[in-house]
Amino acid sequence: MLFFKSVFDSEIASGRIPPLVIAMPSGRRSLYMDFRDGTERWESFILSDALPFIRRPAHLDAVRARTFIGGVSMGGLGCLRIAFKHPELFAAVLALEPAIEAALEWNGVGPHTRFWRPERVLYPIFGEPVDAAYWALNNPATIASDDPDRLLDLRIYLEVGDQDALYLYEGAEFLHRVLFDVGLAHEYRLVHGADHVGESLLPRMADALGFLGRQLAPPDWVDRSVLNFRSTMDQGKRAAGIEIEHADPRRLKR
Repeated sequence: MLFFKSVFDSEIASGRIPPLVIAMPSGRRSLYMDFRDGTERWESFILSDALPFIRRPAHLDAVRARTFIGGVSMGGLGCLRIAFKHPELFAAVLALEPAIEAALEWNGVGPHTRFWRPERVLYPIFGEPVDAAYWALNNPATIASDDPDRLLDLRIYLEVGDQDALYLYEGAEFLHRVLFDVGLAHEYRLVHGADHVGESLLPRMADALGFLGRQLAPPDWVDRSVLNFRSTMDQGKRAAGIEIEHADPRRLKR
């Protein structure tokens, strides 16, 4: 929290984002999961305890349109999973260098993940051996692949450094491709030269907050010039026998 405080302060002071209530509950090495055996319930804690606790003293309404979730590394994984499982609660999710696996099934997780997250670390969370079905139910890429339409109204920001020493660009790129292939609009950034730690995280957090600011105050990017351009392109598409789709900012243009 303190590492990013200067970024939060400068982005608010500049007017790029409005004043926000930002809370960062620690989850140890829980992956912010409800453990399979019920001994720890971190996801439930975030939704049922932390959110109401934060809103009460700040006099915040429980309004989805102004409720966002985000995180870095393990927090990036946690926020993606929670938002994808509960898109009715959050307007947007911002994941910086999320610690996600490049797989839809547990048996597809390779050595580039297992060297820094060995299987024994997952036993308390997913069972021993790892319950593959429970893992899939909580894997962001699998959730998005299985039922993408549930995420249509969730704004998604995903980024990672291309020099990440944990190879997290593999999982982020994999999730990006899943979202791309199912046609879900999202913002994805592969940050050139950035690693998992260090000063690059400060401007990267500022970029993420810029995305958040655009959700709170959407820019008027679709102006007359855009509409005229689209009309001209549609004429060319019709001439080429290409079906014309109505623009939907929730979906990728096909």
